[in-house]
Amino acid sequence: MSNVIECKNLTHYYGERCIYENLNFTVQKGRVTGLLGKNGKGKNTTINIMNGYLQPKSGNCFLLGEPSHNLSPETKQRIGLLIEGHVQYSFFDIEQIEKFYSAFYPKWKKEPYYELMSKLKIAPKQKISKMSCGQRSQVALGLILAQDPELLILDDFSMGLDPGYRMLFVDYLREYVKAENKSVFITSHIIQDLEHLVDDCLILDYGKVLLHKPTSDLLTKFKRYRFKAPKNFKIQNEQFYNTELIKGMIETYSFLNKKEVLNYIKDLYPEIETIDEYKLTLEEAFIGLTGKY
Repeated sequence: MSNVIECKNLTHYYGERCIYENLNFTVQKGRVTGLLGKNGKGKNTTINIMNGYLQPKSGNCFLLGEPSHNLSPETKQRIGLLIEGHVQYSFFDIEQIEKFYSAFYPKWKKEPYYELMSKLKIAPKQKISKMSCGQRSQVALGLILAQDPELLILDDFSMGLDPGYRMLFVDYLREYVKAENKSVFITSHIIQDLEHLVDDCLILDYGKVLLHKPTSDLLTKFKRYRFKAPKNFKIQNEQFYNTELIKGMIETYSFLNKKEVLNYIKDLYPEIETIDEYKLTLEEAFIGLTGKY
């Protein structure tokens, strides 16, 4: 199976508000795919449809070849799911909850769980009820890794974590999925966490897939350009994104290289002699594609 997730012509509304219409994308086996989008653009809706919690108005979603709303028990055991990063049964301690969950998963591997707990310096007898929100989310993630799933779906995995713990877990997850050849579908409001983790970026905006391509392509080919603003400047070209006038300078974003941008601008405004080019972080590229507001 080359695709672990397939969404075909997904359409969904909340009342009269269209979230998206005829949305299509796939997630390849063995890849880490990051779902990005501003608030209200359909990330949570997509996660809920994938996990069978929400039935779309039309279209289909398949996980590991089965309809997401009707997964067999065998397929459910092959999927690790994190929603909002919390653990139930907070009266358990670290060892007790591991033993409890292990009974439900025949492929259970406790080593990743205890390795992550050790890195976080969480004692084996520590009660979950006494933990912070961020620590609880990491217990949930550790339990998911111990399930040894083929596909991990992690929704806002970094919620409640301070910068040090976020970096620790991103590093740990990156090495884990590489060593175990896992497929991961992940969301996060903290986009910089995903820059060195995700193989592919899937960006939703205004009810459609705005971009779906390797993260390396986005980081190496998508650039910000700045140049002195000519009089009555205007660009009408789909290859430029979010062009703005800022303190007498034009700022725009494009997948075109510097020479191509300069040639295009000079054809319209011969007085423009030079432009400046800037490399972008993943967060800056996301803003360049979707806009600041």
